[in-house]
Amino acid sequence: MKKLYRSTLNRKLTGLAGGIGDWLGVDPTIVRLLFIVSGVFSLGATLLVYVIASVLVPKAPFEVMTPDYPFRYYG
Repeated sequence: MKKLYRSTLNRKLTGLAGGIGDWLGVDPTIVRLLFIVSGVFSLGATLLVYVIASVLVPKAPFEVMTPDYPFRYYG
């Protein structure tokens, strides 16, 4: 089973969405959009969950950049 880590390579704020995207095998942009949409409809409750998860989920110990790093295909 793959562990959930915050991404050190694919990050915008804390790397949580990048880590969740890698963990689920989906594009992290989709995870980021889901966080934004959920945050709007939950009146900010998702922001609280995001902050708590960013504190609890550890940063990845190391990540290796593959030759296709910026253009990974999740399909």
